[in-house]
Amino acid sequence: MSNLNALSSRKKSLTKLTRSSKLFKVIISAIQEKKGENIVSLDLKKIPEAVSDFFIICQGNNNNQLRAIADNVEDQVNKQCGELPFKHEGKQAEQWILIDYVNVVVHIMLPEPRKFYQLEELWSDAASLEHVD
Repeated sequence: MSNLNALSSRKKSLTKLTRSSKLFKVIISAIQEKKGENIVSLDLKKIPEAVSDFFIICQGNNNNQLRAIADNVEDQVNKQCGELPFKHEGKQAEQWILIDYVNVVVHIMLPEPRKFYQLEELWSDAASLEHVD
């Protein structure tokens, strides 16, 4: 029952997140600080079925880098925005780490799972933007 309560209490904020929002910029910067690669954001706001406003997807080359990126995202968002993730998954398996900030969900993946799951293709209706240093 607690899972149902958690889902029902999950609400997007009234303020729409944009790529200019502080939270969004801090996440991108935190990924870049740890040399995350192939950083792509998907704007999901026009997709009714989407659970968040944005997905940010990146990859690392090994398990240690995935963990370092995830830890840095959580640390920088907490320090600069005062926000903790609603949920995070995958830190044990270390092939795909997900950090959920409700309005933005961060996917940090190894190259093989990223190629297999093809999130960019799955959400191909979303406006996509590559983020390079």
